Amino acid sequence: MGTWSHEPFGNDSANDWAYDLEDQTDFSLVAQALQNVLDNGNDYLDSDVAVEAVAAAEVLAKALGRGTQADAYTEKVDTWLKSLAVKPSPDLLSKAQAALTRIVGPDSELRELWEESDDFESWQSSVRALQSAVGA
Repeated sequence: MGTWSHEPFGNDSANDWAYDLEDQTDFSLVAQALQNVLDNGNDYLDSDVAVEAVAAAEVLAKALGRGTQADAYTEKVDTWLKSLAVKPSPDLLSKAQAALTRIVGPDSELRELWEESDDFESWQSSVRALQSAVGA
């Protein structure tokens, strides 16, 4: 995984995932990314699955006007969101909260990778800000 930032779209996997939004007319791709984390249960969580869910949570935060990242890497998301007429449902926001909690918890490869870096605290702060942004 090419990573250059602790932000939700600060890696190749998240940006690759976001290109698939262009063909979507609703939040189904976002919901699937979150559900993939939740369906993992207590099994070891692969970092690519987690990265996509973090990106999906950022999409929801942006849809609510509370995005945590605004730069060239999120322009495609901003453009796509302008084409949507729907807002995220409370159930979808709840799934985002649960997925983020799972990602920062034990048995998460993404958490372990960040723990091994000098930017672990920045990553944790970024995820906390995202949890707040998708919260009620």
